[in-house]
Amino acid sequence: MGVKIHDTAIVDPGAEIGDGTAIWHWVHVCGTARIGAGCSLGQNVYVGNHVTIGDNVRIQNGVSVYDAVTLEDDVFCGPAMVFTNVYNPRAAIPRKDEYRETIVRKGATLGANCTIVCGVKIGEYGFVGAGSVINRDVEPYALMVGVPARRIGWMCECGVRLEGDGDVTCAACGKAYRIGDDECAPR
Repeated sequence: MGVKIHDTAIVDPGAEIGDGTAIWHWVHVCGTARIGAGCSLGQNVYVGNHVTIGDNVRIQNGVSVYDAVTLEDDVFCGPAMVFTNVYNPRAAIPRKDEYRETIVRKGATLGANCTIVCGVKIGEYGFVGAGSVINRDVEPYALMVGVPARRIGWMCECGVRLEGDGDVTCAACGKAYRIGDDECAPR
């Protein structure tokens, strides 16, 4: 299948890119980045050196994936969403040794223009609404919105909001879940 790299993209020597990945206009991938198979990196995406991206990840236009970010398989990064890697940056004070690791677990969705403050974990199939700011860990399947974001519900793996408490079934795909006060898990 091969890798598709647009003529305007820059992929530094040493970058690892999996089969079937498409790298579009004006993308820059740094030399020690690792990108899995079947990914799509939209226009004006930047991928830092110390970044790991799993398989089937979609990164939409205008996203910078800075050092110390890990995106597991099937993650969706919406247009112009933001990752940070230093908690308290100052232009005059170098803090490259203070990067905080951010991990986005399998199947999570990060909506357009959301901000992920460094040092957090987004749980499996977590769903961050457009424009939200995440400044703490997100539980698996949690639906997060607002500034700062708060949990307003739970999401199915298929991307549909789950309704109810206790034993519930997704109205769209039929997958069964158990929802408690502070957690959601497949049954």
